Amino acid sequence: MQQRQKGFEFGDMENQAADEGGEAELASKPPITLIPGYLNQAQQQALIHEAEHYPFTRPEIRIFGRTHPIPRRQVWFGDDGCDYLYSGLFIRAEPWPKYALRLREKLQRDFGLVSNGVLVNHYRDGSDTMGWHSDDEAEIVPGSDIASVTLGVSRPFFLRHNESKTKVELMLNSGDLLIMHWPMQSSWQHALPKRAKVTRPRLNLTYRHLIPHFHQG
Repeated sequence: MQQRQKGFEFGDMENQAADEGGEAELASKPPITLIPGYLNQAQQQALIHEAEHYPFTRPEIRIFGRTHPIPRRQVWFGDDGCDYLYSGLFIRAEPWPKYALRLREKLQRDFGLVSNGVLVNHYRDGSDTMGWHSDDEAEIVPGSDIASVTLGVSRPFFLRHNESKTKVELMLNSGDLLIMHWPMQSSWQHALPKRAKVTRPRLNLTYRHLIPHFHQG
């Protein structure tokens, strides 16, 4: 009898979560949960191959009076009415692709993590980057968590406390899941710095819970 590839179908989580942050009452300990290898190889490849057909763009943002393209490619998928405004960019939600939607469903099964949109960032190599920021836009549902999945080359990911300036470095590998628990976005920033020696691409999918039709009221 042929075995069904449970992993490829995005079945229930088989490994227990390793809580790296706990309640994070101290400024030195961000409220995060890191789960190495959350996605198996079949799941990773399904998403990577699907992403080859994503409608990525490099929108321009205005900084100190000058317009610059963002240093990465991105696309936003979401439910109807879940458009997103951040860094001065208004992004309309694209329809959900097959495996990005399955991962959304898996995150809800495994952790009860509710989301209705995912921002996919594509970093071509170590020259593509993400500066210090918090995911604290007004349309994000208060008290909700954000799930971040890494695919492709390993890159260091940094977190910095707003007041103490304490920094935490995580090496995120392909298939890893990082859950940023509320209220991390109000007290910590995060960034993906440049790395000149990195020559291969990285994908990052961050699942968020938005207030539907926030920008239509």
